[in-house]
Amino acid sequence: MGNKWGWYMACCPKVLLVPVSLLVFVLVPSSTLQGQASHTDQVQVMPPLLRTIDPPSADASVADLESQADQLRVQKLYLDALDYYHAAMVKEPNSARLMNKLGIAELMMQRYREAKKSFEQSIKVDRKFADAYNNLGVVLYEQKKFGPAVKQYRKAIAIDGKSASFYSNLGAALFSKKEFDPSAVAYQKALEIDPDVFERSSRGGVQAQLPSPDDRAHYDYTVAKLYAKMGFSERSLEYLRKAMEEGYKDFNNVYKDAEFAQLRKDKRFTELMASKTLPLPE
Repeated sequence: MGNKWGWYMACCPKVLLVPVSLLVFVLVPSSTLQGQASHTDQVQVMPPLLRTIDPPSADASVADLESQADQLRVQKLYLDALDYYHAAMVKEPNSARLMNKLGIAELMMQRYREAKKSFEQSIKVDRKFADAYNNLGVVLYEQKKFGPAVKQYRKAIAIDGKSASFYSNLGAALFSKKEFDPSAVAYQKALEIDPDVFERSSRGGVQAQLPSPDDRAHYDYTVAKLYAKMGFSERSLEYLRKAMEEGYKDFNNVYKDAEFAQLRKDKRFTELMASKTLPLPE
């Protein structure tokens, strides 16, 4: 066992990665999403730490190794999680589930090439594994390959159209391609499945890789319209405020866009508009 572990440590050296400031939201635990299918193996990217625990036991079962790896991943001990996923895969080498989880840990460590390979292997084993297609899309998205990412998200949705995360990710990739109308359609579907999807993503990272302040302001205005259309006034006002502060150039459309018709009757809307001098529409 000692020699085997020494070989493994040589193959997987200790690293310390620099945290990134703009990350992609891709997962929330399925237990928090009422009325959705189980999607517990999606990704929220964070930087890894050094190995801190003992190596996997040779006598541990696949279930025990996988469970320990999952806990380590939640604790952001990604190198340790990799060790346990690899140990589990030695005993169950053709598991699409384990390959997908291995890819998640690699993606969290920004090892995009390795993560891409793991997700592709997972898909090869199980062509109907929606999460693996979604997570492969995340790798491509992080590499700014938005067109290929869109294709993977659509494949995931074709297999399972009940995940808000899949539609949110699709909306993010389309938005990054400046395909704003299709992006809004995808975001609206995400909101219909889970009205809190944007709230969770705002805490976990950003959904769209927005290259300019104008794009970010446009994004916030679009989300405000979607929330207004669905009757979520408070959230709509929150995103309108962001769009206003970011100087959205077409902000005056708030007075005529049909989605804001009901919100315009809200006292809080009037107060928000009065908080900043805006030219009235002609």
